[in-house]
Amino acid sequence: MAANNGNNRNDDADEDEATGARLSAAELSRAALTTVRELTGYRPEAVTALEWDGEAGTWQITVDALELERIPNTTDLLGEYLVQLDQDGTLRGYHRSRRYQRGQADGQ
Repeated sequence: MAANNGNNRNDDADEDEATGARLSAAELSRAALTTVRELTGYRPEAVTALEWDGEAGTWQITVDALELERIPNTTDLLGEYLVQLDQDGTLRGYHRSRRYQRGQADGQ
């Protein structure tokens, strides 16, 4: 019976290798936050979107980062960055999609 338990564990490991371990949403988000911090030098504040792009085969993760701190903080300038990661968390691209004031409502 012990031999079967060992075989089952090996079968499970083989299955994991065949399907590839995928990163969780939290792990992808942390990778995107780190990417923005390392490439821009700005302090990332939040992941505001995460979605799969089937055509590109990448995760599209939107990160807001503080680019210019002001007083009052409602006038801070933030950048919205789109980070593209593959299923393994490898960077495939990034760019700033917009820049806005913290107190500014969307679309203004």
